[in-house]
Amino acid sequence: MTSRGVDPDWPHVVIVGAGFGGLAVAQQLARAPVRVTVVDRNNYHLFVPLLYQVATAALSPADIAEPIRHVLGRYANIRVVLGEVTQVDTNARHVALATGETLQYDRLVVATGSTSSYFGHDEWRRHAPACKSIEEARAIRSRVLGAFEEAERDGAADREALMTFVIVGGGPTGVELAGSVAELARHALTSDFRRIRPETAQIILVEGGPRILAAFPDSLATYAERALARLGVRVMTDMPVEAISAEGLTAGGQFIPARTVLWGAGVAPTGAAKLLGIAPGPGGRVAVRPDLSVEGLENVYSLGDVAACLDEDGKPLPGLAQVAQQQGEYLGKALRTLLTGGAAPKPFRFHNRGNAAIIGRHAAIFDFGRFRMKGYPAWMLWAIVHVVLLVSFAQRIRVSLQWLWRYLTYRRGARIITAPFARPPG
Repeated sequence: MTSRGVDPDWPHVVIVGAGFGGLAVAQQLARAPVRVTVVDRNNYHLFVPLLYQVATAALSPADIAEPIRHVLGRYANIRVVLGEVTQVDTNARHVALATGETLQYDRLVVATGSTSSYFGHDEWRRHAPACKSIEEARAIRSRVLGAFEEAERDGAADREALMTFVIVGGGPTGVELAGSVAELARHALTSDFRRIRPETAQIILVEGGPRILAAFPDSLATYAERALARLGVRVMTDMPVEAISAEGLTAGGQFIPARTVLWGAGVAPTGAAKLLGIAPGPGGRVAVRPDLSVEGLENVYSLGDVAACLDEDGKPLPGLAQVAQQQGEYLGKALRTLLTGGAAPKPFRFHNRGNAAIIGRHAAIFDFGRFRMKGYPAWMLWAIVHVVLLVSFAQRIRVSLQWLWRYLTYRRGARIITAPFARPPG
């Protein structure tokens, strides 16, 4: 069946992945004389930049996850399919799903994003959850809150280790997690317990390199480290991780007893290259041409974290939400033009709208290249930008009210343990 007003002879674009890039492509093709099918293993679009706030009980999952059908449902030419792609035949131009359904395409867009990377040590995953999905964020929240609950018990063994939280990775994710865990312990939980003082918890940020926030200028990284110190976060640099267990972490030859270790150190692209039957490009990504078409294939495009798209200097663009969104807007407009008989598009160019990281209340950094911000102005700008970028008006209202309540009271309304918090043995 086809939707009313949709011609079955229109070209068919299949988009795999409804993250920032895939969603932007679909929105640009809305109401065009094109049939669009969006396939995702989840039924929601996730606003990943605020996922750490779910992990630290500041927001609930529904605050940052919006049903894909709600976002795209008003467009008659767009169909949403919940499923996982198991095979792509680029010769026959069809996509096979785990459900057995097969989708024939005229153009294929692969935007499957990235996953956490443990740099060849996947055995660490069970002891140090990352923060790349709602499930992982809920697991972190349960572990962090559960650690305080365990420490509160009479005669709790290893109380000091229970109240030690180690975050691995000094990039924006690690810094934001460390700052948010510190604010949770120092402010939100201070009156909730009787046998422990949450504000005495140790929060340690471990970075293998010489400084945190290596992608930012030295001055902003130094400010961030000082802001973390004011929150009581201990920053340890030049400390490459060597082992992680249920008892703690070994880094730089030093063992740190900690029952809660969180991973924010790296990401890797999903296996899109293997799915497409091509050799991986730089960093395991899919190599693409300047128009985001996949090298060696026809009518197949890739974007976002999974694509190795080079900038004007020949360097791969970073895996950032703004990169994926700009690529999605570009590719959606380009496909709309190509499929309606227009000229080939100009090469994609990324326009850096600023890189940001938040440390805590009144403390954030913004790097616009020639212009930099820090402190309260950067914190306000960070909040405004992230609210505006949420995909629905309802989300913007909910998040704004949650942040206002937290600003006035320091309280966090999502302090709910919804997953088992017992640590795996060994």
